[in-house]
Amino acid sequence: MSCGIHYLASVFMAVTPNFVCGFPGNVSSVLFHNSSASSIEDIWTLWTSTENYIVVQLENGEIWELDQCSRSKREVSLDLTYEYKGNKSVFPCSDGFLYDDTKWKSTVVTQWDLVCDREWLAKLIQPMFMLGVLIGAVIFGDIADRLGRQRVIWFTSAGQFVFGIAVAFTFHYYSFVIVRFLLAMVSSGYLVVAFVYVTEFVGIKARTWASMHVHAFFAMGIMIVALVGFLVRTWWVYQIFLSIATLPFVLCCWMLPETPFWLLSEERYEDAQKVIDTMARWNKVSTPCKVSELCSVQRDDLASDRTGDDETSSAKKHNILDLFCNWQIARRTITVWLIWFTGSLGYYVFSLSSVSLGGNEYLNLFLIGAVELPCYIIACVAMDRLGRRNTLIPFLILSALICVLIMFIPQDFNTLIILANMAGKFSIGVAFGLIYLYTAELYPTIVRSLAVGSGSMMCRVGSVVAPFCVYLRSVWIFMPLLLVGIMALLSGILTIMLPETLGKPLTNTLVEATEMGRNKKSCSEKTPPAHSGTALEKIEMFGQERVRTDK
Repeated sequence: MSCGIHYLASVFMAVTPNFVCGFPGNVSSVLFHNSSASSIEDIWTLWTSTENYIVVQLENGEIWELDQCSRSKREVSLDLTYEYKGNKSVFPCSDGFLYDDTKWKSTVVTQWDLVCDREWLAKLIQPMFMLGVLIGAVIFGDIADRLGRQRVIWFTSAGQFVFGIAVAFTFHYYSFVIVRFLLAMVSSGYLVVAFVYVTEFVGIKARTWASMHVHAFFAMGIMIVALVGFLVRTWWVYQIFLSIATLPFVLCCWMLPETPFWLLSEERYEDAQKVIDTMARWNKVSTPCKVSELCSVQRDDLASDRTGDDETSSAKKHNILDLFCNWQIARRTITVWLIWFTGSLGYYVFSLSSVSLGGNEYLNLFLIGAVELPCYIIACVAMDRLGRRNTLIPFLILSALICVLIMFIPQDFNTLIILANMAGKFSIGVAFGLIYLYTAELYPTIVRSLAVGSGSMMCRVGSVVAPFCVYLRSVWIFMPLLLVGIMALLSGILTIMLPETLGKPLTNTLVEATEMGRNKKSCSEKTPPAHSGTALEKIEMFGQERVRTDK
């Protein structure tokens, strides 16, 4: 939920309201087309286009025409009329700008005048945040595989709150962007590692629903942004309220134990046993699982076997190259990355197209978050009944077909076009939500966070590319949909080659992950032996048997 809040916070924080150049002096009267008023604030309700301008008469008799990025002084000041054909002197906006504050009292744009020749700074805010998300996903995914899930979750959760509050007190644009960049890094790391944490802590029976809850609460975070944006109209107060909403998650992190999967992969058997015993007490299991009984090789045997290069290899630090250790894993990685990219690209292209809905922008954002909830319910039911792969393939292909369908809908049928766009977003949303869990199940414990993190990186690349994809409408109105359709169709075809993971225990080594793809070839001689993964499989199966016995 906290990640959904921070990811979408800039939707209202960086709003650019209607504005015109400031004027030098006190105003006696204002004219806009055929309407006159005593102040410019009364004119904003009539403002319909950026090409409009406002005519003001000052107390000294001067008449000025105020455009958005320039102002003109009429040389001959006669009657106050809107149309003027005489000579005018053009001046820059040296007296600042006047902003429409009927909706927002203050935004980042109005705070630092990010308009006209500084407009590119406003457009840079969200791409810089996404860049931080991209980098944070990889960095913290790798750190979580090395130092553990619990430490990274605590650090990134605390970082979200600290940097979130700090953003509100950065009264300078560049410090604002830097702090937001750091906030993006920890938010991305928190989302990736928290998802892996949930996946590793929940057994086969409930893993699908538990993982989808992560996406559902992310969508609820989006709905909270819409609610807070409607109630609070000053950007820095709005940011503080959103950050305070994440505080309960920080206070809960200290209670989280490390996952037994990661502890066993690090050969910390005693710590893993303590966590498993705690789980047994909470689940009222009379005969708890014993790690020593499940591990086929004791630590003494392992120590005697490790000499010379073997000792060095056992301590091998895994990196992103391990996701390409052989053709089987490399093909899996390329396919998964393509699905992540396509899901993000399609999601944002369909979202940008839904702007034509009109109406209240706060309600629209609220509904954008709410429409994701049924996506995840359908995804959960289908994943548990049909399997991960058999659910992902039809929804990716369906997204491609919807993109083609929209191209044949006449442009006059606005309602039908909107419904088709929502259907496209719905179908790509199912695929987008599914790939998180599918990725976590396709890779072993030693590189699982790294795999999800690298996938999230490709997701962020897709979200950065999406706005540029929409700009291609100027080339051909259906070009964005054509690109999304091609990517979705290609992803759906390549997904056929992925192994099914429904009902299978999580793997612990690259050897086991490769075998899941029916390829017995070892990834690397440096890969730890597969016995630890077998023990993990037995632990997970043991837990399932205990649930059935208790029932």
